[in-house]
Amino acid sequence: MQERRALPMPKINTDLLDFVLHTPRWYWIIAAGLLLLLGAAGVSEGLIIVIGLQLLGLSNVQLWAVFITNFIFWVGISHAGVMVSAILRLTHAEWRRPITRCAEVLAIFSLMTAGLFPLIHTGRVWRTIYWFLPYDFTRGIWPSVRSALIWDPSAIVTYLTGTILFVYVDLIPDLAVARDRSHGWRHALFSVLAMGFKGTSRQWRIQTAAGMLLSALILPVFVSVHSIVAWDLSMAILPGWHSTILAPYFVIGAVHSGVAGVVTTMVAIRKALRAYDYITPEHFDTIGRLQIVVAFGYIFFFLMDFYFGLFAREPVEVAIWELRLTTPPINLLFFLQVITAVLIPLPIWFFRRFRRSVSAMFWTSISVNIGMWLERYLLVTNPVSLKQPFTFMWVPVYVPQPVEYIITIGGLAFASFGILTFAKLLPIIPLWDVKEGQVLLQRVRIGRVTVPGVIRD
Repeated sequence: MQERRALPMPKINTDLLDFVLHTPRWYWIIAAGLLLLLGAAGVSEGLIIVIGLQLLGLSNVQLWAVFITNFIFWVGISHAGVMVSAILRLTHAEWRRPITRCAEVLAIFSLMTAGLFPLIHTGRVWRTIYWFLPYDFTRGIWPSVRSALIWDPSAIVTYLTGTILFVYVDLIPDLAVARDRSHGWRHALFSVLAMGFKGTSRQWRIQTAAGMLLSALILPVFVSVHSIVAWDLSMAILPGWHSTILAPYFVIGAVHSGVAGVVTTMVAIRKALRAYDYITPEHFDTIGRLQIVVAFGYIFFFLMDFYFGLFAREPVEVAIWELRLTTPPINLLFFLQVITAVLIPLPIWFFRRFRRSVSAMFWTSISVNIGMWLERYLLVTNPVSLKQPFTFMWVPVYVPQPVEYIITIGGLAFASFGILTFAKLLPIIPLWDVKEGQVLLQRVRIGRVTVPGVIRD
């Protein structure tokens, strides 16, 4: 049976609405720091628009680089948030209650961050409308529906819309509580968003049914979105990319990095909101067990990608793996990827003492996402570098430039600021879900036996 803590209902309201209704000083300091990083990224993007893509380290053949790496990385981060929340809701896992919303919010702002990088990558951001809308009726020019780049906007917009609905439906009961405990502009805002929710039996039935329906609908969407991102590469018919293994490999890699992102967010929310009674070592222990399973799935598809690349015996495929294994500095990045994504965190997760250590889980989650970013970077840049020989190269080797580093850090700041702002405006730990868990914590008498209110653990 899972460990449970009995918490009075008034304490839950006070604890989980305190940050929404009162603003501590540290919030302004962190928000100012994140906005400063966002401002630096905005200036860098402005320079790219005005001066051009020559500010980047691109070469004759290296046209996909750090920005597309960031796009794939952030789409991957977004996946596990909704996956964890939806699957745990459908299976009625009791330990999910305090963490589902922070996972869903991570998914929303990760997707928004991912959507920025294809726009930045194009240089002239206004021309991206040509990807998915007809723009020249006189000449009859239409986007090619056979291009995977056309599928991306539809998939990501669908996924983002579904995730926002998923979060909003779950928020409605908490918005009603916040409405009744707030004043001024907050009361007006919560009154509008709560849509007249009074907690009647009919409203609860509709809200529960809508939440379960959205959980079931969003799971196939989450699988299809990162499969489409994988097809961006595999449809390009380049060695290193043109592989049938990429779609499941991308999905399991997304879950691996996404679950780690959820852990990082859990630690930050626990510390910032002092939610020690709600997000407990038990939650980190349980999600650490999930990470072990996901890590082994990632290792399997990683080895399959290696096997498929060498088994074909194509010279360029072999050359790509020679780059990764034997050619510095690329091989150093490759071995760093393997060490940080698998070799460091996986042994730690096998020990219960480390899984229940908040600091250990935090640093292993950071390690995983460093490794997964490097994996996406090598996956994007290496095959393109061997695409086609040229008689001259104006940049012999691709090296990321300062502008690319600044905008990459700005993407992290954008996602962090979005999550922080959400937590300031709306409850990021679901009050009604925690309260329901407290009701089910009570023991009930069935015949001659007294049992807990819930036995689904």
